[in-house]
Parts: sequence; C-alpha cells; structure tokens
Amino acid sequence: MSLNGERRSGPRRLGPTEDERLFSLPLPREQERRRFTSSDPWRVLRIMGEFVEGFDTLAGVSSGVTFFGSARTAPDDPYYKAATETARILSAAGFSIITGGGPGIMEAANKGAALAGGPSIGLNIELPFEQGTNEYVDTAMHFHYFFVRKTMFVKYSMAFVVFPGGFGTLDEMFEALTLIQTGKIKHFPLVLYGSQYWRGMTDWLRTTVAAERKIDPKDLDIFHVTDDPQGAAAEVKQAREKLLAMQQESTETASSRELL
Repeated sequence: MSLNGERRSGPRRLGPTEDERLFSLPLPREQERRRFTSSDPWRVLRIMGEFVEGFDTLAGVSSGVTFFGSARTAPDDPYYKAATETARILSAAGFSIITGGGPGIMEAANKGAALAGGPSIGLNIELPFEQGTNEYVDTAMHFHYFFVRKTMFVKYSMAFVVFPGGFGTLDEMFEALTLIQTGKIKHFPLVLYGSQYWRGMTDWLRTTVAAERKIDPKDLDIFHVTDDPQGAAAEVKQAREKLLAMQQESTETASSRELL
C-alpha cells in the first residue's frame, strides 16, 4: 500500500485476463467464430480444474472465517489494526482465517492469523494489474475466475467479517446477503465492521429498501454491525457454538431413530 492510499500493484498484464476472455463477445468474422467455438469448451476444463484444485487444497479447512475489505487500507489505518486484532482473536479460538490474499485488510487479517499461529489462507485472483500474495499467507491459491474463487470463500467459511471497502467488498457482501436471504447458506453470520462507514448503506436499506418493501424488514437482521474486535469475534464464536449444538442434536436424533 502506498502512502497516498493507492493499491500496490505491478505492471499491467500483457493481454486480457481469463475472466475477460470468458466474458468477451466473439468478433463477427468467421475465423474468430471458429476460435470462439473451439476455445470455450476447452475453457470449461480449465474452470473444472480450478474447482478441483480448490476443493482438494481447502478440504481440511476447519471453522473458516473470511475477511473482506479494501486493498487500499494502509498499515497505520485504524481499520487495518482492527482487522489484525479481530483475526488474531478468532485464530486463537481455533478458526481458520481466509482472505483474498492481497494487501490492505486482507494482509491485516492474514497477519492476525500469523500472530496467533493459526491457519492463514489467501485466495488470490488474476487481475489486469499484478497483485502479489501478502507475506502472512501460509496456504496460497491463485484463481483465474472470480466465480470459482467466490465459491471457495462461501464453501469453506462459516462467517464473513466485512471491513470498509469498495466495489469488490460490496460485491462479496451483497452476494452473501443474497445467499443467506434465499436460504442457500444457513446459520452464517455476516459482521460489518465500522458503524460510521456502513451507516449510509444500512440507513438506506432500512428507510428506502425495506420501507418500500423491496426486502422484508427482518432481512435487516441478517447482518450485525460493530466497532469492536471482541464483539465481532463474539458473533462468530456464538454462531459456531449454535451450529455445533445443532449438529450434535441432529446426530443424537439420527442415533435414536436407528435404535427404534
């Protein structure tokens, strides 16, 4: 992270990224149409390979918590320090810390995991500008496709902690809200850190979106806002306790049925 808050990045890549190639329309020339027809089916194999590699690498992740937030957050920013402390508390409690592997809040969370001696996972992504993996990651993966990476974040996490960020952070946050609202993922806490930063959005959701019945008012209970690392960690810990209790109850119920 530079002193003026710009994202640390290397030189621009030569040529488009794989995501750009996937979403680009073919040129209206026969040669380009043939190239499009022959390349997309083969691209499916690469996508499948990324899924397989992700599932294989992350299969042993236990109690994962993913941190999102701006890559532009500097180490002297209070949010950077709060992310480090929140991740440290959770890591010390046995959670695996997962991030996008880059700088800013991602680096801060991986640093917290490293300080606690816990698993520190970074799922990086191919971008038009190079973004290296931060030094605190001990398990690193590199993805070409955003949707494969997003699947890994959700599949191997039991909670999201979202710090102030930009479009990428908002994208991950609203996708999680949608998955929770539609019941695709259950008992999944979503913690927004920084009440002042998120106030405009949460006020708009309450006074406009919910007031106009575009969402149910109870949907506002999906997320929790806090300014305290201990409070953020407590939300995640409580969710794990409830989930473990439900799993235990389900196991006992299944065992009772077998005895009948």
